[in-house]
Amino acid sequence: MSPQETVQPACPLCAGPAGELLWSEPSLRVVLADEPLNPGFTRVIWGAHVAEMTDLVAADRERLMAAVWAVEQAQREVFVPDKINLASLGNQAPHLHWHVIPRWRDDPQFPQPVWAAPAAHREAGLQRVRELVARRLPAYRAALQAQLGRIRAPAAR
Repeated sequence: MSPQETVQPACPLCAGPAGELLWSEPSLRVVLADEPLNPGFTRVIWGAHVAEMTDLVAADRERLMAAVWAVEQAQREVFVPDKINLASLGNQAPHLHWHVIPRWRDDPQFPQPVWAAPAAHREAGLQRVRELVARRLPAYRAALQAQLGRIRAPAAR
């Protein structure tokens, strides 16, 4: 851990898993977020408290992004969404993490960003997406294990 990498007890991403833990290793974890309007919303969270990608050494950045891409691939294979949204914001929790969000044309916010107000006439679409994700969660968990198991192990330091 570099000098800028710490654990901050007040940080919600340092304090606990921040969702249903799907996969972890010492340097990062993957969680299913509890986002009712966005079923399948997954976070890839760096283990140590750093705010920006450039706080990491190149090998750690590559490992983190390999995990993000593995999550995206698993979502595409299992959920078959119309689009995947990727975001790394950190304005509210300045702890390095990525959002990997499957999107469907009939989800309540599509084509707007996930933080847009949901369209009132899309309740049926949201219910369909929730049911699809719920049915496919076991397959998603298995696909994540397979995809994440393929990412390169960190080099010895």
